[in-house]
Amino acid sequence: MGIKKDWDFDEIIDRSHTVSMKWEPDVLAATFGKGRENLLPLWVADMDFKSPTVVRQAMEERLSHQIYGYTMPDPAYEDAVISWFQRRHQWAIERPWILSSPGIVPATNYLIQRFSMPGDKVLIQTPVYYPFAQSIAGNGRGIVENPLKINAGRYEMDFQDLELRVKDPGVKVAILCSPHNPVGRVWEPDELERFGNICIDNNVLVFADEIHCDLIMPGLKHTCFQTLSDKFARHSIAANAASKTFNLAGLHQSALIIPDDRLRNEFSIYNRTLGVNPRGYGTLFGSVAARAAYDHGEPWLADLIPYLHENFIYLKQTLEQGLPGVKVFDLEGTYLAWADFNPLGLPPETVIEKIEQGAGVALDHGDWFGENGAGFERFNIACPRSILKRAVESIVDAFQK
Repeated sequence: MGIKKDWDFDEIIDRSHTVSMKWEPDVLAATFGKGRENLLPLWVADMDFKSPTVVRQAMEERLSHQIYGYTMPDPAYEDAVISWFQRRHQWAIERPWILSSPGIVPATNYLIQRFSMPGDKVLIQTPVYYPFAQSIAGNGRGIVENPLKINAGRYEMDFQDLELRVKDPGVKVAILCSPHNPVGRVWEPDELERFGNICIDNNVLVFADEIHCDLIMPGLKHTCFQTLSDKFARHSIAANAASKTFNLAGLHQSALIIPDDRLRNEFSIYNRTLGVNPRGYGTLFGSVAARAAYDHGEPWLADLIPYLHENFIYLKQTLEQGLPGVKVFDLEGTYLAWADFNPLGLPPETVIEKIEQGAGVALDHGDWFGENGAGFERFNIACPRSILKRAVESIVDAFQK
């Protein structure tokens, strides 16, 4: 399959009438309120860029077969996962470790159900991706927060608090968001080692959500949790996917990496209770697309990263200069920028009103990620720069008025 450099991240693509969750007026109205159906959406974490052409070509080739019956986990997809993580992250994944899932949010729910009981507790590091808390509470488990702290303008883990939290025997699972959504941290090896040792020494299973691990800003490097030690690999489950990296979220294909035989067998048995293959399940076209992206999409990704970084620089400079006091935290990983509007001295509801009603922009509001996110806003910068400029300039203008 030939590689043709035919992508243009500045191209504006009309996503209306495609049942896009990010752009659908009914979804915007249901989320932000009636009358806000036409907000410019910089919220849901997918990109407004076309996926690599090689992905479409692979799907068209499979589509032409015209038989789309029941499928088994695809060895070619597993080969692509193994090769990608060896090349990009120096992680030697073995084929038996891989279980498929239709997404990391479903996998989070399955894991909570299998490795804890109703009334047990699951630890998260707030402010954090809000489906974690929804999954915990929705399954009748207790939420234990280990809030991140800000030190010299950068988010850090609070290890002293973490040690206190995991001593509670009711805490069975700790969710590690790495890179962290929404604060954009790429955790350093010593931070991951300290987090892992504290959790594992207290008999707490680590679930490492590493879905953003390939979206790392220039000059930085992501460390996969399970590569740090055999102990970490044996006491954790890692989740990753091509979906964020290559904009494939609607195809529902992700991988759980479970090196430990006991954990993997327990999860496989649980898969049977869900009525699916013990090795899990994704989707026919999801595996085709992910395989093509992993095998042939690196040139596209190599151009994407600097484009995202330039978008971030524009956002940070424009917001901080236009609204003195607002702080945009340095983005290390993901395409989700985290901004603190609290220094403006306005109540969070006023900030939201100015962004939505004044500027006509939809963002993920900070308190969705936990109480310690109030007054913050999350910007999805994975869009053409002209769209980002329109949104940011409108926000600055709304506050200046």
